Parts: sequence; C-alpha cells; structure tokens
Amino acid sequence: MKPTKTVTSLALLLTLLILAGCATRAPDPDALAERGEWGEQRSAVEALERWRLAGRVGIRAPGDSTTANLDWLQRPHYYRLLLSGPFGAGTSILEGRDGQVSLTTNQGRFEADSPEALMEEQLGWALPVSALDHWVRGLPDPDSRHDLDHDDQGFPELLRQDGWEIAYRDWIETEALWLPRRLIMTFDEIRVTLVVNEWRLEERSE
Repeated sequence: MKPTKTVTSLALLLTLLILAGCATRAPDPDALAERGEWGEQRSAVEALERWRLAGRVGIRAPGDSTTANLDWLQRPHYYRLLLSGPFGAGTSILEGRDGQVSLTTNQGRFEADSPEALMEEQLGWALPVSALDHWVRGLPDPDSRHDLDHDDQGFPELLRQDGWEIAYRDWIETEALWLPRRLIMTFDEIRVTLVVNEWRLEERSE
C-alpha cells in the first residue's frame, strides 16, 4: 500500500517493520569472485527456517531519520526483532506468531493480526512487512509478482516487488552459503538500508 501520511515520531516502529542501516565497507573482489553461482545454493537458502542475524538498522524519510542496532530471530512460526540504541537505550521488540503480532516499547504494548495491520493502526498506512524474511535472504516473496535482475554470477542484484526496489550491494559467507550483507531498499522518498554484521544458521535442510 502506498504511504498516505508523512513519517512521524513513530519512525522507530517503521524501522522495526521495514529495516534500515548505515555505511559498510567495500566488497572484497577476491571473495566475490570465488563465491560460486547463485543457482548452486538457492534451494538451500529457500529452505532456511531457523536463523538469526545481528546488524545495524536505520531509516531515512522526509522529515525524519532513525538508526538502531538489530537482533532478528527467525523460526518457522515465530519471529522476534529487537531494536536498541547505544548501550541498549530505547529497546523495542516486535514479535510475530501465527495470526498475532505485538510491539513492545517504553510507550506500551500494541497488538494486531499482522505486521501490516499494526502499521495501519499506528501509522495509518502499511508496507509489505511479511516479505522481508524473503528479501533479507536474497529471495523475492513467492506470493507476489516481481522482477529480478542478476549479476554476472547469477546472484540477485536488483529486486522490484510491491512498489519497492531492493538493491543487493554486498554478500557474506556463512556456513558455506552466501547471504546478503548490505541491502538498500527504496520506496518513493523512503530509503532503507540493512547492514548485517553476523548471520547464524541454526538449522539448514540439505
């Protein structure tokens, strides 16, 4: 859904729901040259159901910007995104289970049936939050139409879906899989970047 209101002081909630970040180092050309072909690992990436990532998030939008540390835990029927400022200040937690999403901040606890519904309730507009666990792995949401450009090795380079453009700028190797390390996501005047410092794959189907 296209935004219909100016981003307000609830930018932290928006950050929790759409992810963002800060600058990163340049890719290592030698490492990228040895990473293989995307087709050789895509099925393994699609099968990932239990993982955790830590990184830096933030958002830049007209009249507002926010940055924070991110700890994202993903399970087959549960996810938790924990955002915090320096030294744990301003911690906010977004948790999702089948049919229920909650946001806990120092202003209280908010609940809804979906992350999109929670955004509608708190912001007055919604974004395709449910696609993010696919986008962060370098995959399009299978439930929505998309266009995807690849680099010379077949790795995702630019994904267009639900009005968003997701540019994959850097990759990191974790347990023999290459996963996105830096993503830049844009929608109109909203610019979102995610920088992943660490991926942890707790279980992987072969």
